Amino acid sequence: MTSPTSESAIDPDLAALLGSAGVPAPYAVRAADRLGERAAALLRADPWRLLRVPGVRPEQADHFAGRVLAQQGEQARAEDVRRGRALVVHVLTEAARRGHTAMTPRAVVSALGALGVPDPSRAIEAALEEAEVVTLLEEAEFDPLAEEDEPPEPQESLGLSRYALAEEAAAEGLQRLSATAEPLLPDETVRALRADLPEDRALALTAAARTGVSVLHGAPEEVEQTAVAIARALASCDVPVALAACTATGARSLGEGAVGLYELLEAARPPGAPAGVVGFGRGEQRPLEAAAVVVPDAGALDVEAAAALVEACGDGTHLVLGGDPAALPPSGPGRVLADLAASETVPVIELEAAAHGQPAGFLAAVRRGELPAVRPPGREVVIVPARAEEEAVHRAVQIVTDSIPRALRIAPQDVQVVTPLAGGRAGAAALNAALKAHLNPGPGVCGGFDPGDRVIAAAPVAGVAAGEHGTVTAASPSGLRVAFGTGREPVEVPATALPRLRHGWAAPVALARAARYPAVVAVIPQEAASALSRPLAVTAFGLARRHLSVVHTAGPALARAVRENLGSPRETRLPRLMRQ
Repeated sequence: MTSPTSESAIDPDLAALLGSAGVPAPYAVRAADRLGERAAALLRADPWRLLRVPGVRPEQADHFAGRVLAQQGEQARAEDVRRGRALVVHVLTEAARRGHTAMTPRAVVSALGALGVPDPSRAIEAALEEAEVVTLLEEAEFDPLAEEDEPPEPQESLGLSRYALAEEAAAEGLQRLSATAEPLLPDETVRALRADLPEDRALALTAAARTGVSVLHGAPEEVEQTAVAIARALASCDVPVALAACTATGARSLGEGAVGLYELLEAARPPGAPAGVVGFGRGEQRPLEAAAVVVPDAGALDVEAAAALVEACGDGTHLVLGGDPAALPPSGPGRVLADLAASETVPVIELEAAAHGQPAGFLAAVRRGELPAVRPPGREVVIVPARAEEEAVHRAVQIVTDSIPRALRIAPQDVQVVTPLAGGRAGAAALNAALKAHLNPGPGVCGGFDPGDRVIAAAPVAGVAAGEHGTVTAASPSGLRVAFGTGREPVEVPATALPRLRHGWAAPVALARAARYPAVVAVIPQEAASALSRPLAVTAFGLARRHLSVVHTAGPALARAVRENLGSPRETRLPRLMRQ
C-alpha cells in the first residue's frame, strides 16, 4: 500500500550521490527534508552529515563517507575531525531523543569512545567551534549542611545549542512572569468566585489570579475541568484570557474559544523555508494581549515549545500550566511541567479526583500502580487478551470498525488506536496498514497516502504542530493537501516533507497524547514489554473520555510494569536554572 514519491520531487544530484553510495532510496526524501536544497553539496563536503538524517546509524554514515570520499580520491579515517564532530552531535541528538537536554562531558566522552573516536576531546572541541554544541556551566546549589571550606566547583555539561538555549529562555521567562505579576482581581472578587468551590479548586483559582506562574496537577479530567473553570471565571470578570491546548485537535474538546498553541502563537512556515521550519508571529516583540494564559495539557510541552510560549507572554501575564504528574514526559527534550514543580519556585495545586465511574475509575487505579480487573457488563472499559500480535491487530480493527460503532454509537473517526511502538508486528505502522485496508483502501498515490486518509503530524510541518490530526483532501506524486482541524485552509505538504507525516488511525502513545478522544483502543503487544511503564499506561488510558479497550498480548508484564516501572529519569537543567 505504499507508493514512491515522484523522482522530480528529489534533487537529481542528491539522488545520484546517495545512489552511488548504495544508500536506500527512502533516505533521499529524509535527507532532502533535513538538509535542505544544498543537501548534495553539504554531503560531499562532509559526508558524515548524513548522521543528521533520522534513522541513519554511525556505521551507515561511515560506509557512506568511505564511498563518497573514495569518489573524491580521499580515504575515510576514524580520526577525521568531521567524523568526530558529527558523532558528538549524534550522541547529543540521541540523548535529546530520550528526553535529555544535557549530558556530562564524561558521558559524552564515554559514548564517543564506544563509537571508535580516537580523540574524544578534540571531537568535542570541533563541535563547540561549530556552535551547534555548547558548554553549560552552572553554580552548584548551596548545601547548608556541607562542611567544606571551599565552595563546590561549578557543574559542567554539554548540550545541543537549540535545546540548551531554549531551556535557559524558558527559565528566564518563567522567572520574569513570576516577578512582574500583580493580582488580576481584587481580593473580595476572588473570595466571591471561590465561595462555593471545593478547597483544591479554590486554591487553583486563587493561585491563577494572584501569582504569575502556577501549576495544576491531577488526572486529565480534573485538570481540564479546573483549567476551563479558571478561564471562564477570569473572563467573567473582564480579564482577557487565552485557553490553549498543545494542538488544535486537543483544543476542540475544551470548548468554545479554546485554541491550539500554534494558533495562539500564530505559527507559520516562513516563505521559502523548508516544510519543517516554523516561525511564530507572537513573541517578545509582539506579545499576546491576554492577561492570563491557561494550558491544561502542558505536560506535553518540551523545552522549545515552552520557551516559545513563555516568550510570547508579556510582563505581568499570568500563566497556568496543568498536567498529570503520573503521565509520560513530553516526546521532545525536557520535562518542563515536572521540572517547574520540582523547582519549588511556583505554587503547585494537587487536584483531588472528582470523576466517578469508568474509565476515570480505572485510570485512578492505574495512577496508583494497580491494574484492576474489569467485570462485565460495563462497556466503558474492556480488556481483550490476545494470543499473538497478529491477533491483536485483527481484534483492534474489529473493535474500531464494528464493536464500538455498534455498541456505543461512536463513529470510527472518533476512535483513536494507540500503541507503545511505531514499528513491529503490532506497532502503529502495522495497525495503520490494517485500518487503512478497512476504512480507506487505495493505491497510496503519494508515499502511501490517498485522499480520505487520516494522518497525524509526527513533527512540525507547514506550520502545523506535531500531534495534530488531519485528513488528506488531495494527493499527487508531488505532495499532499491536508486539512488539519476545522475552520482553516488545507495546507500543502510537499513530497519531500512526507517523513513528517504518519497515517493517523493508530499512533504511538507519545504522539497521540496531544488530544483526548471519545474512544481509545490501546494495543499493548508482548514485543513492547521492555517499553511498558506506569507513565505510559497512565498516558494511554487517560486519553479515553467515554470508552477504553485494552487489547494486549503482554500477559502479566503489563500489570508488573504498572506496579513497578515508574519510567526513565531525564537529565535536565530547568529546576536548577529556576532556583538561580
